[in-house]
Amino acid sequence: MRLLLIESSVRSANALRQGLTAEGFHTEWAPDGHSGLRRALHGDHDVIVLDILLAGLNGYDVCSRIRAAGRTTPILILTAKGGEHDIAEGLERGADDYLVKPFGFVVLVARLRALLRRGGRPGPAEWQVGDLRVDPVSMTAWRGGTAIELTAKEFSVLACLTRQAERVVTKPEIMERVWEKGASRQANLLEVHISALRRKIDRPFRRSSIVTVRGAGYKFVAGGGPSPDARPATTAADSPPGASTPGP
Repeated sequence: MRLLLIESSVRSANALRQGLTAEGFHTEWAPDGHSGLRRALHGDHDVIVLDILLAGLNGYDVCSRIRAAGRTTPILILTAKGGEHDIAEGLERGADDYLVKPFGFVVLVARLRALLRRGGRPGPAEWQVGDLRVDPVSMTAWRGGTAIELTAKEFSVLACLTRQAERVVTKPEIMERVWEKGASRQANLLEVHISALRRKIDRPFRRSSIVTVRGAGYKFVAGGGPSPDARPATTAADSPPGASTPGP
């Protein structure tokens, strides 16, 4: 789930990004009204979290201009301005929800998921690649009628690959999308999550849809790889102790 955070406070933005990433949101940050509006109009986001007290353009104007441009992305205003007239103006300018600081993070996530369930953009929130169905709201995948439980990070890696199915996605690109700036980004972390995904979405269903492209990255193959009986390449994280098989 791609979220645009338009927030003036660096400290608040860093805290929100860390928490939202743990909940499966790929969070892009804009620190002021002009850059936030530009990213909202030219980006591809599932939901926008918008502060009111912004440099350049205030949040009300940003919200109005997003709606005037015909963009229907759900907008949640998150601000310290909690008066009745403030809330009324935010909703009248086109916001879908309004949350006053200080707030409970659990409540914020619940409201974001509610907005995503209601949807703001045309088309279903979930997508399908081959026989794998992916739902960003529940962070669940299905093979046929079988639900596959994933962690937030596993889901984020899977979403990155399936959104660009049949195309090689480089390791740096995945790391950039899934892990926050400043967080530990060792390559072996990605390999561990790839191995976990293979154990969950491929092997029980005799698929090999996550293909390692040596020296480049990974590719999600909708047909499940060259053969429905094929096993994915064994990785270091999959190998028993002492095995010499190379990792992804």
